[in-house]
This record gives sequence, C-alpha cells and structure tokens, in this order.
Amino acid sequence: MPRRAPFQVLVILAVVTLAGCERRGGCTGAYCGTLINAAVAEPPTLLPPSSENVVVGDIGEQLFLKLADVGMSTNTIGDEDFQPLLAQRWEWDGPLTLVFHLDPRARWQDGQPVTAADVEFTFNAYTDSAVGSPFRPKLRRIASVTQRDASTAVFRFHERYPEMFYDAVYHMRILPAHLLRAVPRDQWKTAPFGRQPVGDGPYRFVSWQAAQSLELVADSTFFLGRPPIRRLIWRFTPNLQVAVQQVIADQADVREQLVTPDNVERARAAKQLTIYPFRGNVYTYLGFNLRANGDTSKPNPIFADRDVRRALSMAVDRASLVKSTLGDLGKVPPGPMSSLLGIWDPEIRQLPYDTAQAARILNAHGWRDHDGDGIRDKNGQPLAFHILVPTTSVLRRQYARLLQEQFRAIGVQTDIDELEFSVVNERLSSGKFDTSVLSRGNDPSPGSGITQTWTRAGFGGSNFGRYYNAEFERVVDLAIAAPTRERARALWKAAMETINADAPGIFLYALENVAAVHSRFDNVQIRPDSWAALLRTWRIPPDRLIDRDRVER
Repeated sequence: MPRRAPFQVLVILAVVTLAGCERRGGCTGAYCGTLINAAVAEPPTLLPPSSENVVVGDIGEQLFLKLADVGMSTNTIGDEDFQPLLAQRWEWDGPLTLVFHLDPRARWQDGQPVTAADVEFTFNAYTDSAVGSPFRPKLRRIASVTQRDASTAVFRFHERYPEMFYDAVYHMRILPAHLLRAVPRDQWKTAPFGRQPVGDGPYRFVSWQAAQSLELVADSTFFLGRPPIRRLIWRFTPNLQVAVQQVIADQADVREQLVTPDNVERARAAKQLTIYPFRGNVYTYLGFNLRANGDTSKPNPIFADRDVRRALSMAVDRASLVKSTLGDLGKVPPGPMSSLLGIWDPEIRQLPYDTAQAARILNAHGWRDHDGDGIRDKNGQPLAFHILVPTTSVLRRQYARLLQEQFRAIGVQTDIDELEFSVVNERLSSGKFDTSVLSRGNDPSPGSGITQTWTRAGFGGSNFGRYYNAEFERVVDLAIAAPTRERARALWKAAMETINADAPGIFLYALENVAAVHSRFDNVQIRPDSWAALLRTWRIPPDRLIDRDRVER
C-alpha cells in the first residue's frame, strides 16, 4: 500500500474536521428549519374523508393534494382563478363534462404514480355511505368520475351551475387506491392508514405521539418543488390559552387564531412574533337539537316548537356579547356564515333583541312560572336544558356562561356540560344533547357549507340538530344554480332570512382572524379559508435559523 504524502494527510484531516463541525452544527442551508404549530385539538385520524376536524385539514394540506385549488382571491366561480396541483391542465367536453389531465410527475411517497384510477377511487370513497364522509353532501351534484386512461379523469355532472369546477376539486384530497382499496370502507375511521399515511404532497409523515405531537418532513422529491422548511410539527395543547402561551414563550412558532383581543395584545408585545390579520372563516352559534335528546325519531319537547326557539333567540343580546368579549375581532353574523363569504349582508333581516316580546311568546305558549321558583314551566315540566361545550375552547365556555345568564333573566334554566372535545363530538353525532355552542368553518362557497350543516343532506353529518325546512332548501338550491352573482346574492339573502326566522340556532359571532407567526419566517402567505394551504412556500432565511431549526433527521 503506497504511503500518503504529508500534504495529502493534512487535507484529509481538514475535510474530516470540517465534516465533523458540520454534523455538530446541524442543518444550516436553504432547506432547513422547523415550524411548530400550537394546535388546540388532536385529530382522530389523518384519512381525509373520515373527518372534517380543522387540524386534519391543516395537516392534510401537506400530505394529500387536490386536483387544483382556489387562489388567494378564494373566487369559486368558473375555473380561471384556480391553481393546478395534481392536474396539469383541464378542459370542458360539453356543458356537463370536465376532463382533468394529471401531471405525469406526480408520485405517491412509496414511488407509485398518481393515476386517474386514484381519482375515480377517491370520488367513490367520498360518496360511499359506508365511509360516512362529512364531505359527501358537497359532492351530490357530481354524477360520476371515471378514467379515460391512466392520466385522464372525467367528471360528469347532474346539472350545470357556476361552481361546478369548485365542487370537483375543492372537497376531495386524492387518495392512493393501491393502499386503500383493500380496507373495508366501514372501517376507514379507525384504519391504520389514518395513523401512518402515505401521501403525494409536499411533506411526508414521520411520527405521531398520541396526545403530544405529530411530525412531518419535507419531501425533497416533491414534483412541484422541494418545500424550504424541513420539518413541520403540530404540538397538541389542551386549550387555546395554553397554545397562545407557548407561542408567546417562544416554545412554538405559529398560532393561527388568537381569537380574543387580550391574546392579540399579548402576542403583539412578544418581540419575536409578527401579527398577521386575515379574513375570518369561522362562525359560532348555539345550536338547538330539534329531535329528542338521544332519540332522533322523536321531536324535542322544547325546541320542536318554532316559536319557543324564536323567543330564546330574542332573549340574547348578541351585539352586547360580541362587544364585551371580542371587541373589533368579532361581528354578529347575519345568518350561518363567516365574513369570508361574499353573501354577507348587514341588511339581511334577523330576529331582534327583545326580551319583552320573548316573554310574551313564552307566556302565550304556556311557559309560565306557575310555582314561583323563577323558572318557567308547562304541565309540570320546567323550561330547562343543557348547553354542551368543549373544554378546549375558552371563548365558547365563556359564551355558555353568558347565555346562561341571559336565559335566566327570562325564566329559563340552563346547565352547562363542559366535556372533552372527543366526547362532545360523540354526543353531537349520536344526538345526545339539548343545545351546543358550535363553531363551523366556512368554505369559500356558501353553498357547500350551508348544505352540509343546515339541510337534510347533512343528516348523519354536520347537521347535528337535524334542522329541515323545505322552503329554505328550495331557495338554497336556486341560489347555488343562479346564473349571475346578482341573482345568487338576492336568493342567498332570501334563504338567510328564512333560516333566521326559523331560528334553528342563535348565530352568536363571526371571528376576524389574527395569526401570530415567529418573525424568522419569510414569504408568509395565509389564505383565509385555510391558513396552512401555502405552508409549502414559507421559508426561513439561513441567517435567521435558531437552534430548533438545525435539528437534522
């Protein structure tokens, strides 16, 4: 074996020394960094059709792609503002047929190509009653999805309407048929795939520590470009206040909804944070269960009466509650909507705040304080019910107590059931509740969210109170199919006034969103319908990396 010259030995030692320093220093380049999101609720599964949990959606943005997605405008009419994802291009083949051509570079993270068979399989799964997807009502106007060939998927619609393209792409994240076809559809909610998913998105699943955190890592081979941030971590916290405190204490990087004025001010005072206001996509309401608690075959003895619901609605000073709890961060919604929706109209008629009229209505229906205990009763039954609220939401718990006070002022007794988030969901799904303070996130389109939560199509899904009004549904269908924005807006106003008069719930507040993000992040883009939709474009300049960014995996 030949002897090395002294100079060669020195070079080799220098290289080894530098390599050792680099290993000790960790990741230092353009594709480094860790983003920790302080999440309030842990998802039940990561299999997209099985849950509309907000965190499932946020993580799903990183793991599973849609065919295309809305742009920053969140325009849902036509297809001109949509951004290609799995679909490289598309065209219309007649008024009711939409053809997608898949990007040939798209791959599942096990190496298999994404094909039209995956698209067909995904649509069939989302619309299968055995899966029980909450998104199923949103796809009811699509007649079928088929494969023309391996790279071409064909959508056929029942009817023509302005948001056909939106419905085809927005509600479904394409799934790997080769990995899920053998899983019985009625077992998808608990399928192992939902705990260890294989996606086609910009990030790969790494690990999930129950009740603690979930980690993703950037896919360096992602066909639309390697994400600049190397690791994403969702850290699960018990409630909003803990989540906000973690971000303020520099133990996490993002809290996408600060919710209250106090939290916003605290975040503004934290020198490492930048504040990002953006349009809200959430509204909160007290939902009445119109069926008997625990028995959907029977009417509710209190809330089946429309006039009683109207009286309870008129007993709540919604404007005062919003001002005292949210200040400028909230508005009283003119119906079941957030400020994200273009149909928001302060001229929509609503029931007034009028406790005298509320009392007269209850008196006329036999609800009087017959025994002098301060609580109205009728035929020996007190006017009393429970308000179900999750422990994870400080604001909803606060609202439950404020509602309790306002109902008490007109002789109505309420008890508050504060339960874990998963227990609340189980009771809502099974109809085992009287009322509940619920928050709903809006899609950019009014049609899909309102259909899902306030029509018969949502029975067994998000329409927990099982509200049904044939006239309301007729006008909603007309609004969805309206040929012009002006006509649609007029019809949506009529629909909102119908549901407001019916009072299936008390629409309490619509939030304006404010996010807190660590200032080391650059190119921060927040789309109002989904704060995490563009996480793959965020970056950390190398000179802003901190210790937790340099961790290599």
